[in-house]
Amino acid sequence: MKITVLGGGNGSLAAAADFALAGHDVTLWRRGAAEVAQHHALNDTITLRDAEGTHEAHIARITDDIAAAMKGAELIVSPVPAHAHEEMAPVIAPHFEPGQVLFLPPGTLGTVLYARACEAAGTAAGVAFAETGTLPWLVRKHGFAEVVISTRAVRLPTGVLPVEDGDRARAVIDRAFPGVIEDCGDVISAALMNAGPIIHPPLIIMNAGPLEHFEAWDIHNEGTQPAIRRTTDLLDAERVAVREAFGYGAPHFPLADHYRDGEMWMYDRKSRANLKDSNDWRENIVLTEHRYMMEDTRLGLSLLVSLADAAGVDVPVARSLMSLGGAITGQDFMQTGRSISKLGLTGGVRELQAQVAGKVTA
Repeated sequence: MKITVLGGGNGSLAAAADFALAGHDVTLWRRGAAEVAQHHALNDTITLRDAEGTHEAHIARITDDIAAAMKGAELIVSPVPAHAHEEMAPVIAPHFEPGQVLFLPPGTLGTVLYARACEAAGTAAGVAFAETGTLPWLVRKHGFAEVVISTRAVRLPTGVLPVEDGDRARAVIDRAFPGVIEDCGDVISAALMNAGPIIHPPLIIMNAGPLEHFEAWDIHNEGTQPAIRRTTDLLDAERVAVREAFGYGAPHFPLADHYRDGEMWMYDRKSRANLKDSNDWRENIVLTEHRYMMEDTRLGLSLLVSLADAAGVDVPVARSLMSLGGAITGQDFMQTGRSISKLGLTGGVRELQAQVAGKVTA
């Protein structure tokens, strides 16, 4: 299958390498000519290390020409942080072709932004926009073109816009992630599966002191203490309550299953141990800049709170963590984040679901 991967971060390089090693025809789009030239100097090869060893993945083409990158692709995968969606959507929107599928893993309802951009560009016809609940890899870059994958996702609940194109879109994505993609309905359902806004805000905000004191701090090892886990469970219960208020049924993928031996979560049962043992998450997190704050807390929690408000669900933990994140960064996250109103969506549960069922604009 012809797959285009957008970006050059942890997830993008993991995606390009994994897809190439699986035999797909992969194009990697990088924004800058200098980065493309550096890839060419490395023979367009990404080094991937995982539990099975070291693998050299040759990427068929690496380019900064977005039109060339997207031409003829069946699947376009964009694992970039959600805060890049507003900037990227108008850049790639003019180049979509009927039948293509865009996959945001995860999306934070970025699918709506891309759908709107494509409608404005006149390219939305026949295009499906999908998102899921987590990045399919626990991965860190160890160099310009080298990544270490600790774990791969085993279940990816995926929603699609328009809903009527869901079966086709998930079938395309399943070819890239065999046996992993699960139907969770529309993109609001998928956005309410996003694990990042549940796991990361308590970890960074309740570890703010050591994060700012030490040169490096591992929020998943010494940072995950019982008080934080209790907070995470309450926050996740609020997410599930919002899902239920929207009428979405189980499985809700409760984060507790990631920490304990419950039902299989999005990653396998070894994922937490792999994450802790890798030492890749012992890092310097700048609270006013890191994506755990600017993506998961600012965008993710503002979206959760606004969906809760629309459904009439009280979410005091989510609202508190969002407010504390705003205090740390000097922002009002309901103003600078990704509330449903910022996405141009209005109304209650049924009105919102109707708006994401088909085209998002009239």
